[in-house]
Amino acid sequence: MVISCAIDAKEGQYKVVNYIHGAFLHTNMETDVHILFEGKITEFIIKLEPSLYRIYVWKNKNSKPMLYVKFKKTLYGTLQAAHYSANYF
Repeated sequence: MVISCAIDAKEGQYKVVNYIHGAFLHTNMETDVHILFEGKITEFIIKLEPSLYRIYVWKNKNSKPMLYVKFKKTLYGTLQAAHYSANYF
């Protein structure tokens, strides 16, 4: 987006850009998005709610804790999130 704005300025075009706070956090996913967490991030997630997450954690061959999750809401930075968030409003 920064490059696009720079090109527009160079060409003398005027653009309005707006950021909708939290749009990516409220959009439901229409497709399945899965992610595999490993190591320290898995340990942090377990600390959030041990009774919920601990039963889904396993150790890999290097004894790193692993957690496989499916997202219900969009994940910021993915193409799916941008697409669904644009249609949310």
